[in-house]
Amino acid sequence: MKCIVFAALLAVVAAGTYKAADYAPKYAAPVEDYEQEKQPYSFTWDVKDEDTYNDFVHSEKSDGKVITGSYRVELPDGRTQIVNYRADENGNVADVIYEGEAQSAYKAPAYPAYSEY
Repeated sequence: MKCIVFAALLAVVAAGTYKAADYAPKYAAPVEDYEQEKQPYSFTWDVKDEDTYNDFVHSEKSDGKVITGSYRVELPDGRTQIVNYRADENGNVADVIYEGEAQSAYKAPAYPAYSEY
């Protein structure tokens, strides 16, 4: 019993002398920010997957100052959404067009017929 009390007392004394970890935040030196010259680019990609009914097309090009592009998405209601856009120092402008007519996937529910007794 004396050994247990002595061990507990020794643990309390040892814990009191333990220095807590220093959790002050350490920040790295700031990195110099530099202006990178805009580069012209162009890309196009598309996805046509019959099994999942996914059909997407996206193309974009830039001369380093003005970005123009277009994308097309087939919507679940049967329409096709086409977005043509332009982005420059004045902001972004998008022209959205819908082709086709929306088709409802479900028919309207039939109203119940109540009989009169």
